[in-house]
Amino acid sequence: MNRYHIRLTPEAELDLLHIYRFVRKKAASNTVARSYIARIRAFMEEFEAFPQRGTTRDHIRPGLRIVGFERRVSIAFVVEPTEVVILRVLYAGQEFEGG
Repeated sequence: MNRYHIRLTPEAELDLLHIYRFVRKKAASNTVARSYIARIRAFMEEFEAFPQRGTTRDHIRPGLRIVGFERRVSIAFVVEPTEVVILRVLYAGQEFEGG
């Protein structure tokens, strides 16, 4: 079975920071926010073994896939020959703009 390297773009890392700050403010808890981000990261690590998931969105960008996480997060990514590139991590209805 192929194993893929998981790579987050700078935009995806920034998205995670914004989600952390939002959840920390709403929950008034660093612990809750850290736990939420840890669950998102653990979910993305599962792409290492099984990246062919989610809905394809070739009309936005060739190879783009989007998968949901816990009903509030959408993860936009592409599968390349040796890695899965996480393009964006969008919270609560944000939209991905292809590029």
